[in-house]
Amino acid sequence: MMRWRKPILLAVCFAWTMSVSAFSSQQLVTDARKQIGVTKYYDPAYTRLAYPMGDVPLIKGVCTDVVVRALRQQGIDLQQGIHEDMRKHFSLYPNKWGLKVPDKNIDHRRVPNIATYFQRKGYRVTDQQYRAGDIVTWDLGKGVVHIGIVSDKKIFLQKTPLILHNIGRGTEESDILFQYKITGHYRIKN
Repeated sequence: MMRWRKPILLAVCFAWTMSVSAFSSQQLVTDARKQIGVTKYYDPAYTRLAYPMGDVPLIKGVCTDVVVRALRQQGIDLQQGIHEDMRKHFSLYPNKWGLKVPDKNIDHRRVPNIATYFQRKGYRVTDQQYRAGDIVTWDLGKGVVHIGIVSDKKIFLQKTPLILHNIGRGTEESDILFQYKITGHYRIKN
């Protein structure tokens, strides 16, 4: 009878530690940067994923995967968070894909869903001060959207921060912050 108590106690302690640990914007940047040279390809193919914490192979991904993977290093699983929120509030999420129910394999890999989730969590900011670790969404035109993480590095001799993202060539750190129409600016709160 005592055997089950230890695993349950460990699980509760782990969950509590993850929920009370402080979010670090700088760590988010570091974790996104670690994906450079590892995620080498852009691959938007639908893939069946484990749940929770499911992921496509690290060598490939899309723009959202950069954000998802970096947040997971701090115990924030967008796959689970978005899926659970969509199960309860499906009608509040964009209806662009003809779905009638949430799909845990893809919902967290769609920029409009992440933007909706961040807004619902109260992460949207309007201060136009792009700090390291902030998350930004863009409209690239013709219905294409994008997401990335603001870097702690800036353009040489300027104040514009670089962005950690995957826009088609794998994870990279580049100057795109003001190259496209910004549609969302988010800051995860501690």
